[in-house]
Amino acid sequence: MAAIERNLSDAGVAEISDETRFDAAYKAVMQCALAAMMASGYRPSTSEPGHHATLIQTLPLTLGIPTEAWIVLDALRRKRNSNDYTGDVVTGDMVAECSAQGRNLFFILQRHLAQSHPQLLRA
Repeated sequence: MAAIERNLSDAGVAEISDETRFDAAYKAVMQCALAAMMASGYRPSTSEPGHHATLIQTLPLTLGIPTEAWIVLDALRRKRNSNDYTGDVVTGDMVAECSAQGRNLFFILQRHLAQSHPQLLRA
């Protein structure tokens, strides 16, 4: 949870590049998805190709997110791949969208864990 908070905070640092801020926000999204999957009793193989897509695709099942949110998160995943592998430009609008999605997902994750798995939130 602390790592998610750090990445969301880093995504808001205006003095660093949009690309780095996008990466931080996207990482927070992936950390939320992974935490949700693990809380549901699953351990995805993060060393296998396609695990980012799998994590996002399971969010309707693990956190009950609506289809519209899943579609946006998958588009952000594709944007991240495009940036990483072809150097596509990341804009401030994309950073803002990814950050907003990450914050929303973190809120949903925290609520879900508090209701369904409170023992996981104990320090």
